[in-house]
Amino acid sequence: MKLRANQGRLKIEHSIIDGLRPALERLLWHEEIRSIIPGVIRQVRDAKGPVKIRVTVPTQNGWKAIALSAGSRQELFISTDLPKEALEGIVEYELGRL
Repeated sequence: MKLRANQGRLKIEHSIIDGLRPALERLLWHEEIRSIIPGVIRQVRDAKGPVKIRVTVPTQNGWKAIALSAGSRQELFISTDLPKEALEGIVEYELGRL
């Protein structure tokens, strides 16, 4: 089962905002993405509608991203060797399929 293969790659250190978990599990279907670690959740006013993920800055082992959904924003730390444009393409493709 694909979900079990991904369980070790989605590190749950904090809770996950509504609607984001299916998107993260779909991103982990791509072998280029080693792991995703959801971070702190904060309330914001402009996070309405479907889940959005924006890749922001590089980190030591990948990229930091911001997920917006259900009136909240959550930091995501994505471990990958992909360049920003390639990661953004995967994110856009998978969010479009939800």
